[in-house]
This record gives sequence, C-alpha cells and structure tokens, in this order.
Amino acid sequence: MPLKKPADVPRLPKTRQKNPEAAKAAIPQKKEDKIEYVLKALFSYDETLHKQFCLLRLETIAEFTSFAYEISVDSHIEKNEIDITIMGLQTKMNYLPNIEHAKANVSYENLVGDYTVNVIKQDGCINTAIFNFNIYSRKIKLINKFMPPKKNNRWFCDFEVAEQEFTFQPE
Repeated sequence: MPLKKPADVPRLPKTRQKNPEAAKAAIPQKKEDKIEYVLKALFSYDETLHKQFCLLRLETIAEFTSFAYEISVDSHIEKNEIDITIMGLQTKMNYLPNIEHAKANVSYENLVGDYTVNVIKQDGCINTAIFNFNIYSRKIKLINKFMPPKKNNRWFCDFEVAEQEFTFQPE
C-alpha cells in the first residue's frame, strides 16, 4: 500500500545562531556560582613553526572518561582586550580512551604588556582577568580577576599562570 503524498513540506525549526556578540549581550539566568573552567596563561614554543607563542589554554574542571572532547571557542583580540567565547564541546578522534579534560588553546604571537582577557559563556556570563605578559623576562603575572557588573553574572571560570608548563626555544 503506497504512502500518502504530503500536501506541504514540513518546516524545520531554526537553530539558535551562535555568535560572540549575541553571547556578550545576553543576560544569564540566575544560578549559583560553580567553577566549570580554568584559563591558564603560559608561554609555548612551537617546534614545527619555530615560533614563540603566548598561549591561553581553557580547560574544563570535569574529566571525561569514555570520550575525548575539545572546547570550541571563538576568540577576538582588539587593542589590549581578548574575548574568548565558549561555543560548546566537540568530540575528537580518540583511539585509546583515557581520562582527560576538554581543552582549547588560543595562541598569540606578540603579547607584551597588560591584557584584559574576557571568558564569555553562551548564556551571557562573563569572567575577566588582567594578565601582564613579558616575554623578555619570561614571566606572566596575573594582576586581577573579577566579574564585570552585569545582571545575574556568576563565577564559572578560574584564572591562573601555569609556570610549570612554560616551554621556550632551545638555546
């Protein structure tokens, strides 16, 4: 018995448009503070490109056991302000399952001086830190971390300098 031919084509609902500007302007729902991410600032030398980078590594606090995930981010730098918008989690190819955090690396080549780093979630929460990068003395200093004044803003990200993970060009 043949199926009936539909009179009209069913419409699919529109998906939510993910963009950093919409996330920055959104007003989050009221929730309790819960640290979900850690942003680590470090120096990293890339041996394939033979370049020194200032690396901002965003990691989840939660460890994943069965699947390996990576955080998809959208980053934007303007003058001395860096915006990192968390877009979501993506699975990555993993042949051997192991326990690890989801990570995202954002690297910049020429950061010298004070930079304001904003970590923005899709629901509109913003956490901010001010870092001082000095490649000449091989130091990064966390000057301040704070929450910008915004309705229902909450702590979801911690900031730190990962000195034990610094790598530099071999001399």
